Amino acid sequence: MNGVVGMACYGVAGWLLLIGAIGIVRSRHLVHTVVSLSVSQAGTYVLLLGIGYQDQAGAPIVVQDQRQPVVDPMVQAMTLTDIVVSATITALLLGLTIQISKRHGTVDPDELRALRG
Repeated sequence: MNGVVGMACYGVAGWLLLIGAIGIVRSRHLVHTVVSLSVSQAGTYVLLLGIGYQDQAGAPIVVQDQRQPVVDPMVQAMTLTDIVVSATITALLLGLTIQISKRHGTVDPDELRALRG
């Protein structure tokens, strides 16, 4: 990673992870918790793409000149996999939130703790 771009990517990734973690900790609603988790996961996308960034590098499938540097496609594949896994986790957690709301009539974690018995 090069200079200012590298520091900006790491800074944005750290900021997203921090804001998402704060949202998870302070949440009083399960849907808010799921959205905060999604924000944290977005920080991992930025971090992975920032790690794989190379200045003046082209895509490996498009580069005509063999001397031109290319971006590592593995990092991009890992980012796409991360996006798919995050979408699946978000869908699963929102489905669980709907079921909790139907069964218990609330999505407030504090009220759900009181139901434990």
